[in-house]
Amino acid sequence: MLQRELSPDQIATEKPYLGLGLNEDEYDCLTTLLGRRPNFTEVGLASGMWSEHCAYKYSKPVLKTFWTKNDRVLMGPGEGAGVIDIGEGKAVVFKAESHNHPSAVEPYQGAATGVGGIIRDIFSIGAKPIALLDSLAFGDPKDPHVRQLIDQIVAGIGDYGNAIGIPTVGGETRFADSYARNPLVNAMCVGVMDTDAIQRGKAAGVGNALIYVGAKTGRDGINGASFASAEFSDDEAADRSAVQVGDPFMEKLLMDACLEVTREHQDALVGMQDMGAAGLVSSSVEMAGKANSGMTLDLDLIPQREPEMTPFEIMLSESQERMMLCVKAGHEDEIVALFKRYDLDTVVCGRVDEGHQYRLLHRGEVVCDVPVAVLTDEAPVYHQKGVQPSRLQQPAPDFEPGVLSLLATLRQLLADPNVADKKAIYRSYDAQVQTNTVLGPGADAAVVRVRGTHRALAMTTDSNGRYLYLDPEIGGAITVAESARNLVATGAEPLGITDCLNYGDPTKPESFYSLAESAKGITAACKAMNTPVISGNVSLYNETNGEAIYPTPMIGMVGLIEDLSTITTPAFKQVRELIYVIGETGPDFNGSLLQQVTTGAVAGALAPFDLTQDAATQRRLLAAIRQHLVTAAHDVSDGGLLVALSDMAIAGGLGAKVDLPLPAGWLFSETQGRFIVTVAPENQAAFESAMGDDAHLTGVVQPAVLTVATNDQTLTVPVHELATINEEALPCLLK
Repeated sequence: MLQRELSPDQIATEKPYLGLGLNEDEYDCLTTLLGRRPNFTEVGLASGMWSEHCAYKYSKPVLKTFWTKNDRVLMGPGEGAGVIDIGEGKAVVFKAESHNHPSAVEPYQGAATGVGGIIRDIFSIGAKPIALLDSLAFGDPKDPHVRQLIDQIVAGIGDYGNAIGIPTVGGETRFADSYARNPLVNAMCVGVMDTDAIQRGKAAGVGNALIYVGAKTGRDGINGASFASAEFSDDEAADRSAVQVGDPFMEKLLMDACLEVTREHQDALVGMQDMGAAGLVSSSVEMAGKANSGMTLDLDLIPQREPEMTPFEIMLSESQERMMLCVKAGHEDEIVALFKRYDLDTVVCGRVDEGHQYRLLHRGEVVCDVPVAVLTDEAPVYHQKGVQPSRLQQPAPDFEPGVLSLLATLRQLLADPNVADKKAIYRSYDAQVQTNTVLGPGADAAVVRVRGTHRALAMTTDSNGRYLYLDPEIGGAITVAESARNLVATGAEPLGITDCLNYGDPTKPESFYSLAESAKGITAACKAMNTPVISGNVSLYNETNGEAIYPTPMIGMVGLIEDLSTITTPAFKQVRELIYVIGETGPDFNGSLLQQVTTGAVAGALAPFDLTQDAATQRRLLAAIRQHLVTAAHDVSDGGLLVALSDMAIAGGLGAKVDLPLPAGWLFSETQGRFIVTVAPENQAAFESAMGDDAHLTGVVQPAVLTVATNDQTLTVPVHELATINEEALPCLLK
């Protein structure tokens, strides 16, 4: 609930800022920076801009360690989205955002507005959004509360993307008890643009106009940035007023209008930024900060849909579908007229000033007058020290599956919601709108054509909190490498990543340790795979009643396919094609899906992971795919070799006869760096020459029966039986 306005002296005495996300030291710091006691509006602005969500005050020292540049990166972190050159005068623009806290309390609107916000980040750069992806994590779907969350979150994602006409082409959904009360809702958007049309969110040039455009400002989502920077408790009522309400039809108008400005009015546009977290204050003051300028805004001119809104409410509302533009003086009328044609509220609400002050006027009075840097560069930064959790100091003994039945275990894993067919999740998403989708949901990675070129983009989202819970550094590296393998398996060269860093309370040393250590693994893997971090966000405080989620960085990765004829899928294609396993298999069961399914938990130490070897294998396989030597490819991940083989058989409606000279249990090992591929017999010699010692011939594709021989067991099962188990498991759980 919003608090009544207090005088500066009353604020100092009654300390309402404690309920807004500022602590006493931060209030004292703000007072020192201003040289006076701040008024209620200024305290509110600082609470939003100094939140973790906007200021990254705990995570900034970690984020600075990321590798963010190579010769393809045109624009890295710091703007609405990152930009990478893909040749032929085109660039790909992409970013991911989390909406975990809003989705936990208002799942439909929380998920829908997460999609809306990430779309605006893309077209604010001047790019046309061409694809959406998501990464979701839930608790046990047998829990009625979790089923309700799934139902509403999936509906919110689908309804928003479908209504605005952007295909939802891929993603992932994971299930573990740690997400039961704190689901993860990460949305990614990919856009394409000409390399010479990149926009930046800046407000430069004294006298230039600041133009507000889009939906009217209401009381939804007020102080949402601070809400997203705190944990949940059963003892506190969920703050639904901090959740925004979305309108995809208005977003479509706003997107089309903003893209028209960037295409046809480049000479007038100085900068453009989405009103995202912390609303009007973040968009405007960040634009001033990037240009080292000052600005004055008249809040009486801001379109408002509710009466008697206070400056605090106007500035910190996170009402959706709003943008701030900086336009050269003298061009205001042409820009206002353009937006009016789209029936969008459009007002010149301020000007760029000399100096560096951020001034707000309301009813003829100055209600804020602070240096821009106080809200941006001078936000506090905490250099937290991490402490290794006790569970990592003395890991449990290695998990050994013991004697198990291949068939019974395979059935169990194929029916587990982490492996089960996800059509029940994505069937409500339109994956084909815009008619550029080549591969949609269900493939290792989605593939979308780039209009006007001979190229396509592959894209994926990946996470695995189980691994990071056991070793954040190795787990972080695995997540990046897994994303890269998904792209390579489709025939794409990995280009770069965006991330959503989902963790617990960073003020707790053990939680911060997971964040800092995983950044080391992510950075090492990004360098090995040549995939710099070009954008992303941080979502901390993912805790309920003091219990944190698994540390779960989501990696969104985009890759380039230069020749559409090399696009590869996991499905078996022809009988008698040769089946190869790429990479070595060891007894790697700690953190595996098998361990989670059979014991209900994960424990033990992760095995060392050779990034150099993995990257080299990926490069060789990609070269073989580009030489048309591979007919199907699938990376080996959750559930190991036997689950991956089953995936390929189910997808192609064909079986396989395979001899794997390993102990039966090893077929469920999750050793990293492996693929299964098929090769036409006539290409055997060329393929083996290309792959060298990495490739192990293990069998052939056969009609509709999967036959697998190991050192101690033989499995024979009709593929249609496996398909039925895999396809019916999740719908059954969700009923």
